[in-house]
Amino acid sequence: MVGKKTDARERWIAVVAGALRRGDGCWMMHRRPLGKHHGGLWEFPGGKVEHSEMPEEALLRELREELGIDCASATVTPAGFAETCGLREKYAIVILLYTIAGWKGDPEALEGGEVGWFTPAEVIGLPKPPLDEALAARLFQNL
Repeated sequence: MVGKKTDARERWIAVVAGALRRGDGCWMMHRRPLGKHHGGLWEFPGGKVEHSEMPEEALLRELREELGIDCASATVTPAGFAETCGLREKYAIVILLYTIAGWKGDPEALEGGEVGWFTPAEVIGLPKPPLDEALAARLFQNL
């Protein structure tokens, strides 16, 4: 029996996340609302990339929607990625992490949860979803 060929893009979901760093060396993390998947855990803010978007565009949109801040493309730098294997889930997840060097506005949790600023050591110690654990480890490995 010949099965339907699945487009690779239909087997995985692209997600973007931003690592915002203040001048004092602290990094912003977002705590997920309790009623959501991974509720109560800390993560780098971001969200899904829509099919019509490039990852950087999605990140800038998500940061506006979630935190109420505006970032310029010139302040965004790719920093790494993490992915699930996709064997247990219907879709694999690939999170693309970007560092953010500057923004306009004061970040606040517009969609629930809370935001906090932490040193790299504190970020590593926060309870996080598995992919954010991997992203934090990679981001701070040389600090």
